[in-house]
Amino acid sequence: MAFKGWIKKYEHQYHEVPASDELNAPEDVTENVPANTVGIDPTKDSVNAVEENDDVSSAGGEREISDDEAAGVSSRGRVLSRMISYISNESLIGKSLKTGELRKKMTEPEWNVPEPFNLTSFDLGNFTMKMLSSKENPDLEHVVLQLHGGGYMGAIRNAYYVFAGLYNELSHGMNVCCPDYRVAPENPYPAALEDAYATYEWLMTKAGYKPENIILAGDSAGGGLCMALTMYLRDRGEPLPGGIIAMSPWTDLTASGESYETNYDKDPLYGGTKESLIYINSYPGDHDKKDPYISPAFGSFKDFPPMLIQVGSNEMLLSDSETVAAKAREEGVKLRFTVYEGMFHVFQMAYTAIPESKRAWMEAGRFFDVLYREHDPEPLY
Repeated sequence: MAFKGWIKKYEHQYHEVPASDELNAPEDVTENVPANTVGIDPTKDSVNAVEENDDVSSAGGEREISDDEAAGVSSRGRVLSRMISYISNESLIGKSLKTGELRKKMTEPEWNVPEPFNLTSFDLGNFTMKMLSSKENPDLEHVVLQLHGGGYMGAIRNAYYVFAGLYNELSHGMNVCCPDYRVAPENPYPAALEDAYATYEWLMTKAGYKPENIILAGDSAGGGLCMALTMYLRDRGEPLPGGIIAMSPWTDLTASGESYETNYDKDPLYGGTKESLIYINSYPGDHDKKDPYISPAFGSFKDFPPMLIQVGSNEMLLSDSETVAAKAREEGVKLRFTVYEGMFHVFQMAYTAIPESKRAWMEAGRFFDVLYREHDPEPLY
């Protein structure tokens, strides 16, 4: 799949940094982008056939092969991971990045809306939100409700409007609703859940969308919030969304999963310290962190709609996805769960600039197609 040209302007920061072995790389080498994908028949799923041009060292002499190289991680993916590790562990802003303070204090100019899209603002009282739509051939029957990440401490960023553009493109024109929900410490639990619920209700009652035509999508805390919202709707006997896309979802705020130990020294973003927002977070307030509306990993996924879950193998939050995937399968949920080897937390933020991230976005596009454009879901789940 060829992505439209508007996304290229957001990838320049990645393309400006060459891989360490790139200068002597052959020009026409391709490699399969590896991912450990659970529950897929590769003979039926075209996503598994994706190949990307990637830089492979051809310099003379022998050199040590890293674990990520041995696993088939792209050179550009390895370099980006090292960049993140350096920034979060060795630079002056590293500590504030890990604790969420940098994100909390971040200010950005107003997003310059790319030519293919419109961006409309709405005020829902406690929070505001924006709706991204296609100028040409919009899908007026379906909508993506995107719940942003940020550890329940950071407001929405311009990067999530880029996400919205990708969701719009891959879904063949669905509107994408992006609420800037309230965050901690000023607004601890249940503020984020209340705002997510208010947005969902607004989409049904004010915008006229059928619940089965609403897709929840979120990364990190936003991915966990998608699941918490679905649990909340189910428990109240309200109609559920048509599907969930969760990228590196944060589903266990107790940090009790095995990967919090096994990936402690591997995670380039949050690893190497317990002075980070995944350990020190004001969102739960005085509530039990094991409350499923705070940590969905401790809840039931009975009656959930189909889910796509993506996670990087080097994340401390890997167990958050593994636990949810295992429980959801046991309870009969249709699920695609993909672990991307050598990848870091929300690696999809690289958009289409590295092979792994590009493949993850294409996988999301396939999820939309299976839900709404094909009759047989078996190739995906």
